[in-house]
Amino acid sequence: MENVYGYLMKYTNLVTGWQYRFFVLNNEAGLLEYFVNEQSRNQKPRGTLQLAGAVISPSDEDSHTFTVNAASGEQYKLRATDAKERQHWVSRLQICTQHHTEAIGKNNPPLKSRSFSLASSGNSPISQRRPSQNTISFFGVGPSKLQPSGRRAPLPPDHLVEVREMMSHAEGQQRDLIRRIECLPASGFLSSLDQDLLMLKATSMATMNCLNDCFHILQLQHASHQKGSLPAGTTIEWLEPKIPLSNHYKNGAEQPFETEQDKAGVPEELSAVESGPRAREPEDIKADEEVEDTCDHKEDDLGAVEEQRSVILHLLSQLKLGMDLTRVVLPTFILEKRSLLEMYADFMSHPDLFIAITSGTSAEDRMIRFVEYYLTSFHEGRKGAIAKKPYNPILGETFHCSWQVPKSGPGAQPGAPPPEEPTGCYTVRFVAEQVSHHPPVSGFYAECAERRMCVNAHVWTKSKFLGMSIGVTMVGEGVLSLLEHGEEYTFSLPCAYARSILTVPWVELGGKVGVTCAKTGYSASITFHTKPFYGGKLHRVTAEVKHNASSTVVCRVQGEWNSVLEFTYSNGETKCVDLSKLAVTRKRVRPLEKQDPFESRRLWKSVTEALSRAEMDLATEHKRVLEERQRAEERLRAESGTPWSTRYFSKEGDGWVYHKPLWKVLAATQPAE
Repeated sequence: MENVYGYLMKYTNLVTGWQYRFFVLNNEAGLLEYFVNEQSRNQKPRGTLQLAGAVISPSDEDSHTFTVNAASGEQYKLRATDAKERQHWVSRLQICTQHHTEAIGKNNPPLKSRSFSLASSGNSPISQRRPSQNTISFFGVGPSKLQPSGRRAPLPPDHLVEVREMMSHAEGQQRDLIRRIECLPASGFLSSLDQDLLMLKATSMATMNCLNDCFHILQLQHASHQKGSLPAGTTIEWLEPKIPLSNHYKNGAEQPFETEQDKAGVPEELSAVESGPRAREPEDIKADEEVEDTCDHKEDDLGAVEEQRSVILHLLSQLKLGMDLTRVVLPTFILEKRSLLEMYADFMSHPDLFIAITSGTSAEDRMIRFVEYYLTSFHEGRKGAIAKKPYNPILGETFHCSWQVPKSGPGAQPGAPPPEEPTGCYTVRFVAEQVSHHPPVSGFYAECAERRMCVNAHVWTKSKFLGMSIGVTMVGEGVLSLLEHGEEYTFSLPCAYARSILTVPWVELGGKVGVTCAKTGYSASITFHTKPFYGGKLHRVTAEVKHNASSTVVCRVQGEWNSVLEFTYSNGETKCVDLSKLAVTRKRVRPLEKQDPFESRRLWKSVTEALSRAEMDLATEHKRVLEERQRAEERLRAESGTPWSTRYFSKEGDGWVYHKPLWKVLAATQPAE
């Protein structure tokens, strides 16, 4: 076989992008090498891939791109000038790969397949973690797994002959498939360059390579057994078996694990025993059970982002522009130590401004107060300067908290004397629930019964990959009800963006949102400005409060949503709000031991603790257990045809409404006329 050479484009990363490089397929050595250009061909290559055990795959992105996935885990993403050139390179690479894979498979030691490279390569994660282990120990062979020889029936001498015959038959069918595809014309309705057919060729070859590798492992095991190098009765198992998921949730309820061994590897919140019906009933949280929150997880791990850049680059290489990230599993180190449901609660960290809305003396004043509360809520909702991602709530997950606001504060009735006792406080209660998994929808509700006001909202988070940033759209709306005035304020939420994801990611808000009150005829238009490419300020926001009937602008706002906001009123007066000086009221939560197993902090307790200790592998495993059990429960419901039953929210039209909103409670308690 003669060597193949020529220029191809090679994808490096999002920063460098595609670059022309001169590639040489060395058929004799089974290597794919590349150089900066043809003139440097006599120098040391810039990169080299061993093709034995590799997988060559045409990409479904377009008709020019293909990937070379080496057994070591290294990947080249390449692009030819046209479909014909891609097919030429792919065919030659596949022939070379198959030749060298089969050649190695006929010899001992075993071939350097994807499985064995993990054990034999010094650069692999497993060999770095267990440098003393050889190939046999990688499969878990050890004295602890030995059994008496009399307990195991001897292997029949021809137990692999039938397997080999089936493999040969499958290989013949695969070769026939490839021949039939390659005999098709190069153009026309169904051509040999059809993207689906090219993908079928690559997939079938990769499958056969994988089966051959597995068969070779069985041959090695059999040979070792026959030679007596392994004691009779030795079993071969994979190391680090995943935690078994023997039981499923039943509509969100917890089921006990069957063995103590299972419990040892599972977070405490998943081993609790809760009956289904009782666990799903709405729970009235007692105020005396809640204590002031002392948890303060600061998100200042700047070093972790730099250390994990290779992980980010690998993840980004798998994404396409505009791709929906809802089902994409993101690396654990970018998580912040709280659930998305708790993040919504943190938007209420200025409850004094919230209850002050209803104290406005006029409809105009109340709309302006609502805009002030709305604009000051986002600063505290973000934890730290780095753009980290809160936990995706599990279906049925809930979060409860409350705030105590002194009655002498801004929300007090005009002219009311300050309370003499510290118990003279308004209570603002909050509850959130993950009401849907696909799509991911959260419902949350807050109320101050004494001030006869409440807010109900539902949010569907849609995230997309935008190249150098990730965009999150908050689909949904909220309604603030001021029952004392009979007014409802409908509002939406801005988009959020995680920028500079390859360096130190940061958050900015963007988009236009509106606030309307149909009864009073007042509305507000709020614009969160994203930073221009050149110049401009970060986190800029502007707003106008308008009386719709007269088209009169009664208030204008400008500033930064995380710094200083300036309000200019129609009478010429101005007011500045420095968010760094605003008092933050700590929420009150129940201790973990009193929380329901599906409350956010108890549910994610093990993940949060592992992240706090920077034990990313352990955090990843705890997170995986939670998510896998959610998927198992979803499959169980689908098989049994059992619909999901929410706990605190019910679906009304396109939205979700709290089951006991304040307007229903007050209506039920008022005497009939």
